[in-house]
Amino acid sequence: MVTFLAVGEKPNREGVIYTAKLLKREGLVDDYVITEKPREDKIYVVGDHSGTYGVLQILKVRSVLSIDAHTDLMQDYFDHASWLAYALRDGIVERASVIGAVLMIPTTERTKLWTKSVKIFPALPRTRRVRGRWRRYINLKQHGLFVVDEARRFLGDEIYLTIDLDVLRPEYRIARFQHGELTLRELLEIIEEIFKRFSVVAVDIAEVSDRVARSKLGRRALIEVFSLIREVMG
Repeated sequence: MVTFLAVGEKPNREGVIYTAKLLKREGLVDDYVITEKPREDKIYVVGDHSGTYGVLQILKVRSVLSIDAHTDLMQDYFDHASWLAYALRDGIVERASVIGAVLMIPTTERTKLWTKSVKIFPALPRTRRVRGRWRRYINLKQHGLFVVDEARRFLGDEIYLTIDLDVLRPEYRIARFQHGELTLRELLEIIEEIFKRFSVVAVDIAEVSDRVARSKLGRRALIEVFSLIREVMG
């Protein structure tokens, strides 16, 4: 069974419904549920990324690995840009890593949540200030798939995996907001490496919007990412 969470604003809800029909037409799903309320499952397609918070409440997985162009660590109010911060703050999860971020949230020694509970592996070279000195993040550009090994050391063996499709480059035109730096091939390689290194309890594909219906590259990316997930999740 695959659960399609049609949550968020209209473009996200319509994107999820379109995706369910697309994947069924491609022969990739047989039995599925379209809902606004999270339920226990192994594979999810989510509209607004805030829907992942509700899934985590049900599954009770202690570590989350997010592939995302954004860290989703804002704290002003609960939405797609803050769901991970709230999941950590509310004790829904204990640790998280983000791979592929291009928009960073500054961390300081006084911000215990981000320095102790989160490890970020940006797409491009970035620096952060630690004890008065600037240090480089371990990043995809310079370190490649080594970032997955580092995430494994931080998170432990068992994780929930969430894949925000805005991590792909702008030409894929899937999500509603700023896209990231990854090609489809790079994203697929990262996903494959994650499944080699971790025990993945469940996985979601998030931030699907109605833009995908008008994007040939976006549809191809969505189909290939879902196909890989279905194959490895059995």
